[in-house]
Amino acid sequence: MNPLRPTATWQERLTSPLTWHIVACAALSILVLVLGVRLGMDWAATNSRSSSALDQKQIQLRALDHQNAPLAGLDRRVEDSRKQIATFYSRRIPANYSTIARTIGDLQVKSGVRLSSVAYTQGQAGADLTEITLDAGIAGAYPQIMHFVNSLEADQTFFIIRGMALTGQQGGLVNLRLRVSTWLRPADADASGLPPTPSASEPIDTPSASKSTKEVD
Repeated sequence: MNPLRPTATWQERLTSPLTWHIVACAALSILVLVLGVRLGMDWAATNSRSSSALDQKQIQLRALDHQNAPLAGLDRRVEDSRKQIATFYSRRIPANYSTIARTIGDLQVKSGVRLSSVAYTQGQAGADLTEITLDAGIAGAYPQIMHFVNSLEADQTFFIIRGMALTGQQGGLVNLRLRVSTWLRPADADASGLPPTPSASEPIDTPSASKSTKEVD
């Protein structure tokens, strides 16, 4: 019996193609397992980062929606504002200087007051409107004056009372200095021929007007 035969058999097994095939398959299996684990770990990390990035994008989107919410329908609101302005101009801005003078005259007759030294001037032309200033003395009973003032404020023509000051009182009659503003479109103001309003208007409690103003007695 040959004592070296087992050793030779073992060596034969080691050099056998089948053995190397089994070893290669085992190595490939281990490699596939390692790569599978690594792929799973990378996938989990990538998925986590993607989820985090998606959450951040959603938060940013919500923040942008919140910031842009006041702008929703802005074009419609701008158009509505333009229509309201146009309506206000057509209804409450007088067409010319004669309309202003006629309205003041009508209110004077209806209230029973007497206006003296009525003077109109025009301010600096604006982009859309030019301010027209009425400076006058007003005399009458207190209820008549209040009626005139209230009628001015309630009139369809847009009047703003800039100031009133008592200049005298005798019996039941009151004398006031009155300063009122209204507006014309720049072209209508230019066509009115009214003199310019002084850059520094004199106090309301001083006697009226310089010769440069346009007066209606």
